[in-house]
Amino acid sequence: MASLNWPNLLTVVRILLVPVLVVALLGGTSDGDIFAAGVFAAASLTDFVDGYLARTRDSVTTFGKLMDPLADKLLVVAALISLVSLHRLAAWVAMVIIARELAVTVLRLGATQAGVIMPASNFGKLKTCVQIAAILGVIAVHGHPAWLDALVYAAVVITVASGLDYFFGLRRRIEQARRADAVQAG
Repeated sequence: MASLNWPNLLTVVRILLVPVLVVALLGGTSDGDIFAAGVFAAASLTDFVDGYLARTRDSVTTFGKLMDPLADKLLVVAALISLVSLHRLAAWVAMVIIARELAVTVLRLGATQAGVIMPASNFGKLKTCVQIAAILGVIAVHGHPAWLDALVYAAVVITVASGLDYFFGLRRRIEQARRADAVQAG
């Protein structure tokens, strides 16, 4: 069983905030967007705090390495689908981001089966920051000001580039693991 520490608890809280975000966005209440922006910001903040705590308190766990990125993806995917259904975000933008997130999740699971754990890279962390900023902007700002469109497009470009970086990095790590296994068996 995964050890329960503060970083892992914050990851679980982030996952539990996903349905709250969806209800806030799609509920149709007058202050729903303000509440949704607050929930999204709070959930996103837990991502930064849990990572900081895990590193500084030497509380990095396999559970955290796997579930933290999954929690991020659940939050982002739920927000994107909700925003598309509200006609506040182009469906193609959501599809590109969701496709990358799902592909990386599948690759991460496959890597785990091969004995390789791929923690989030700095490029992946940048991707997460830009996605969070773009999604928060779309939730909080009605309409399509040029700065927000630019931020959304930047999120798409960085998302695709970080996905490619992840794929090639994973490939290198798997090859290194195979070479190390061959040397040990040798």
